[in-house]
Amino acid sequence: MHVVATPDKFRGTASAAEVADAVVRGARAAGGTGTALPMADGGEGTLAVLGGANRRSTVTGPLGEPVEAGWRFDGTTAVIEMAAASGLLLAGGAEENQPLDATTAGTGELVREAVEVGARRVIVAVGGSATTDGGLGALRAMGSSVRYRSVELLVACDVRTRFTDAAEVFGPQKGASPAQVEMLRRRLVRLAQQYEEDFGVDVADLPRAGAAGGLAGGLAALGAELVDGIDLVAEELGLDEVLEGADLMVTGEGQLDATSWEGKVVGGVSAYAAATGLPVLVVAGRIHADLAGRTDAVSLVERFGVERAMSDTAACVEAVVAEVVAEAAGR
Repeated sequence: MHVVATPDKFRGTASAAEVADAVVRGARAAGGTGTALPMADGGEGTLAVLGGANRRSTVTGPLGEPVEAGWRFDGTTAVIEMAAASGLLLAGGAEENQPLDATTAGTGELVREAVEVGARRVIVAVGGSATTDGGLGALRAMGSSVRYRSVELLVACDVRTRFTDAAEVFGPQKGASPAQVEMLRRRLVRLAQQYEEDFGVDVADLPRAGAAGGLAGGLAALGAELVDGIDLVAEELGLDEVLEGADLMVTGEGQLDATSWEGKVVGGVSAYAAATGLPVLVVAGRIHADLAGRTDAVSLVERFGVERAMSDTAACVEAVVAEVVAEAAGR
């Protein structure tokens, strides 16, 4: 049996690459073969699966302090992960974040630098943000829009939230109080009007424009194309070709819930597998109670207990895959 491993990261316990390698080891332990193809959906980890950082730049962090951000440039295409410059973790998490002040300026500085060194294509992965500034900080840092007219700007989104809904949907996750959420919402409404006046682009109800607190919408106003991150990553990595000749695809993430099928890795790669009739095994750290009995997936917490699932995630994944492949082979 040939297994293709296409997991997302298991946040806080294992990277996508570590999980993918564990899947391959499990397949081989049961006499099969495997191909590791760690995935991402535009959220944190996208830069890693697209080759990892080969450049580092000091830019403005989400709360104004300088941060060193890794990014990638291959001579033509640049890959930027906004979390590396404007991420919530850099702000100290929701508890330390300043939701009204958090800025995407550092992300804009990375985009500008990428174009200045010759990038003709720029991929911006926008998950994990500290910000709800509608991308205004980024656009100001990027300078004149003229320099981007001949550049292909692609924004890899892991949500489909509208621009004007970003504050209500994501603000609380970034530490915003109800009063601050309302202030941020009004700010986004005004900003959408400003973008339409300045650029002739209406981002207010644009699907995906609310990603990263509206950064996606701000970049769209400048001419960027907003795409589902999972499809962009799948195309960049040649997922269709890798699945050819496979007998099983194994995917997963740390927390499986209803959103896992809404622009995330699990739902995205499962759709690719379904198109070819390929069976899929989903392995997750935890499975939300709402999905009990409604999805065919293995919970590491249920199978191995919380302590082992959290402390030795890769070994647990390896054991599950070895068992499944062995059963399929009639061992």
